[in-house]
Amino acid sequence: MSRGRATAIGFVAVLLWALLALLTVGAAPTPPLLLNAICFTIAGAAGLAWIAVSGGVAPLLRVPLRVYAFGTAGLFGYHALYFAALRAAPPAEAGLIAYLWPLLIVLFSGLLPGERVRAGHLAGAVLGFAGAGLLITGGGLDGVRSEHFAGHGLALLCALTWSGYSVLSRRLGGAPTQTVAVFCLASAALSWALHLAFEPTIWPQGARGWAAVLGLGLGPVGLAFFLWDIGVKRGDIQLLGTSSYAAPLLSTLILVGAGVAAPSWALAVAALLITGGAALAARASMRVNSTGARSLP
Repeated sequence: MSRGRATAIGFVAVLLWALLALLTVGAAPTPPLLLNAICFTIAGAAGLAWIAVSGGVAPLLRVPLRVYAFGTAGLFGYHALYFAALRAAPPAEAGLIAYLWPLLIVLFSGLLPGERVRAGHLAGAVLGFAGAGLLITGGGLDGVRSEHFAGHGLALLCALTWSGYSVLSRRLGGAPTQTVAVFCLASAALSWALHLAFEPTIWPQGARGWAAVLGLGLGPVGLAFFLWDIGVKRGDIQLLGTSSYAAPLLSTLILVGAGVAAPSWALAVAALLITGGAALAARASMRVNSTGARSLP
């Protein structure tokens, strides 16, 4: 598979993640760990079906246990923190803070062997960060309120968890993508255990609530991770990280269209900043590739 195709596959995951906030809101009032458990059960079951038609479990038996532990921690931690953040703060604010992970991916990727952050990547990341910050604050200082600090803190931890997972996944490039199904099943088991120990059981409400949970399990919490795994292991991780700023923009537009968030002038300006940041990063990667050099091994 070519580097460009793998990068494009990874970006499809970004498009699916744009639905994450809306579907999470639709799944309320299901508590975070129970929501985690249901979604990963669905995603894991779908992953097992894919494994059955793509070569069986034999390749998975050769994967070290540390890889399974790492993947489970990444997927479980990211979603538990994300769902908790969107229950503790307004969805638009918490979701956008969580979407600081693209900026962190671009910066952290420079720590990998043979990698470095180029000026174009950094400039694109800064523009994207400014756009995300503008959306979070609504263009003013009163956009982030003290009563939601806990939710904002959880969202920031969420961003750190996913960016760290994505960059460190590069060091596990030999693990087959099918391992994501095992990550999902292990995350589901861990979520069920913690839910039963610490949370009240509040199931999704009605057909709308169950549809939102099913959509989460099959899309943003399911297929997206298989696609992202391919992208970060075989594609341009810096371009993926910076172009992922499209996710908060798309997510916000979806929330506005659904009536969950109100439109504002800040949204239009942020759109220009985020799109411009992605364009700068793409230009930087194309210039590197055109000279025959590679920013990633």
